[in-house]
Amino acid sequence: MAKYFDVHPDNPQARTISNVADRIRSGALVAYPTDSCFALGCQMGNRDGISRIRSIRNLDDRHHFTLVCQDFAQLGQFVHIDKDVFRAIKAATPGSYTFILPATKDVPRALPHPKKKTVGVRIPDHAVTQALLAEIGEPLLSSTLLLPGEDEPMTQGWEIKERLDHVVDAVVDSGDCGTEPTTVIDFSDGEARIVRRGAGDTARFE
Repeated sequence: MAKYFDVHPDNPQARTISNVADRIRSGALVAYPTDSCFALGCQMGNRDGISRIRSIRNLDDRHHFTLVCQDFAQLGQFVHIDKDVFRAIKAATPGSYTFILPATKDVPRALPHPKKKTVGVRIPDHAVTQALLAEIGEPLLSSTLLLPGEDEPMTQGWEIKERLDHVVDAVVDSGDCGTEPTTVIDFSDGEARIVRRGAGDTARFE
């Protein structure tokens, strides 16, 4: 059964965040809130966690996983960014955007797109996510919590706990965080290409 954590949305309790982080370090797969919608997350090197995310969401090998990062310094460890792309992404973060970029050698082999060698990265503007990332000290490998055959992600922690009780290890609930996923921008060729229009304003990339 999944452990349920009720966290204050603006002032997350340090002890609770520490407890969740300990579970993630021990191999847990968690459902957690972001600034766009709930996500599934685990440590980068957690092969079982990656496999479980694929199973829950019915994803194939071409799916771009996202590394949810605390800040730009952390993001820069895992993707290659030139100066122009750096400025464009810097101006849009933190926020509800996912950027697809060439992965560095620090990204575990199982994560990059098998042909393009790219990975998604983002810096969320959400107090609970930021507190969790600060406690873990590394990115969370993540994917939007959108179940197969459904048009919108679940928005209520109690519903996630009820429906995914036996396939995730923990649910972090800080209230409704919306149903609109991130806007996805592909910068893998150096130019902005809008892959998905979502919560982030696309005007700056058009």
